[in-house]
Amino acid sequence: MLKGFFNVPQPVNETILNYAPGSKERALLKEALAESRSKTIDIPMYIDGKEVRTDKKVNIFPPHDHQHLLGSYSQGSKEHVSDAISAALKAKNAWENLPWEQRAAIFLKAADLIAGPYRYKLNAATMLGQSKNAFQAEIDAACELIDFLRFNVKYMTEIYQQQPPVSPRGSWNRLEQRALEGFVFALTPFNFTAIAGNLPTSAAMMGNVVVWKPSNTQIYSANVLMQIFREAGLPDGVINLVYVSGPDAGEVIFNHPDFAGIHFTGSTAVFQDIWKTIGNNIHKYKTYPRIVGETGGKDFILVHGSADVEASSTAILRGAFEYQGQKCSAASRVYIAASVWPAIKELLQRDLASLKMGPTEDFGNFVNAVIDEKSFDKLTGFIDRAKKDKDLEIISGGNYDKSKGYFIEPTVLLTKDPKYVTMCEELFGPVLTVYVYEDKDFEKTLEIVNSTSIYALTGAVLAQDRYALATATHALRNAAGNFYINDKCTGAVVGQQPFGGARGSGTNDKAGSMINLLRWVSPRTIKETFDPPKDYRYPFLDKD
Repeated sequence: MLKGFFNVPQPVNETILNYAPGSKERALLKEALAESRSKTIDIPMYIDGKEVRTDKKVNIFPPHDHQHLLGSYSQGSKEHVSDAISAALKAKNAWENLPWEQRAAIFLKAADLIAGPYRYKLNAATMLGQSKNAFQAEIDAACELIDFLRFNVKYMTEIYQQQPPVSPRGSWNRLEQRALEGFVFALTPFNFTAIAGNLPTSAAMMGNVVVWKPSNTQIYSANVLMQIFREAGLPDGVINLVYVSGPDAGEVIFNHPDFAGIHFTGSTAVFQDIWKTIGNNIHKYKTYPRIVGETGGKDFILVHGSADVEASSTAILRGAFEYQGQKCSAASRVYIAASVWPAIKELLQRDLASLKMGPTEDFGNFVNAVIDEKSFDKLTGFIDRAKKDKDLEIISGGNYDKSKGYFIEPTVLLTKDPKYVTMCEELFGPVLTVYVYEDKDFEKTLEIVNSTSIYALTGAVLAQDRYALATATHALRNAAGNFYINDKCTGAVVGQQPFGGARGSGTNDKAGSMINLLRWVSPRTIKETFDPPKDYRYPFLDKD
């Protein structure tokens, strides 16, 4: 086999299209939306390269139009999980021994397919299935996933290039990276198509084989992702996509001796339960499984008295209400200095009053629907509770309607209690709680911010006073894995702000960096001696 030291294409962040009126991309996306709405599709599972269907069908509806049928997917069982594991293990030897540049080429091609012929189909699927507006779909399903694929290929080569710095004369020290011994389980969320694409592919890129279970509310776009991977040349059995219940998947996967790792994004409670199960079953596995997870968040924005009020208002509105607050990084608790609160309040109320809410197909809508009825009911329960609380004020929003879709107005609560329930619990929706602190209590407020939540995912501080910024940056060093200064607390970009958090927010393995890919390989050190000794005696044994 021919060999070479190959340089991969230098990754550059994908350009975000703006979908302005009259633009080519706007017309193409509207065409893709109309095409997707015009038909109902039958979505199969993908096991060993085959489309697998069952008699049990589950219908898919847009969250913003729950009377419109987009299609249905085949509900699987434990047997399908076992089949997916068998298919993965069957594919493992050929895949991990395929030259790395051949694996790289598959995922680079997938990135180009998303950037080109599949861009509007994937964005449309995300808009319809997950109720994202055009811009949110573009930065997620297109740009971020393209970036994940291209940058991960570069990180893969950097990992393979890492070698021991010294080889004394007469020997050669080498380091190689092996795929994990077994299969990886990718468990992906509804809120980011990019995450759903990255979790299985980052592990697969490093030579692993994968069983992938997406969120039920993301299956519509997951199906498009699998079509892209297959067209890119992904061999049969390398990534197997199944639609099964969590308990069915867990019972089979976490009892299998070849379980080698989990790549997870989802709730903290689910992740902790998974960790506990793996611990209880640790004696069953051939190796210690890699446990990689990004979980919940109760993300904060802290506004100092020196902050720019317009920048603060914009950061709060965008950070809290883009994609209906359904980002693990979304702002849900805000602390504002009393001196700037009146001005920020006025700006927030003005801008929130101008927001339009409705279906994603109308590009004039900033706010769309929350993901499903369960989420709607949970969030409106908190809003109703707030309406009855005499110590709480609703300064914007508070209305909701699920007759057509699961619509909740962006809602801003003002509390006098920094430990009020909505300041502490993760809500995952368009509900923001504000606490106003006295300017002189800035450092006390830092301690409140740091101690209020079990999470430590994202956070932001807005200030013009550099001493205040330095104080906050140090005091909140463990409160957020992604920390923003004079910006909103969302919008991490691959290659620029690797993403993840600690405490109750996960293992902080930083998707979008080399750190994450290192979790999917196992290093082996090799020492080769060219002229080995042939006498056991050392010089110190000789007589004087």
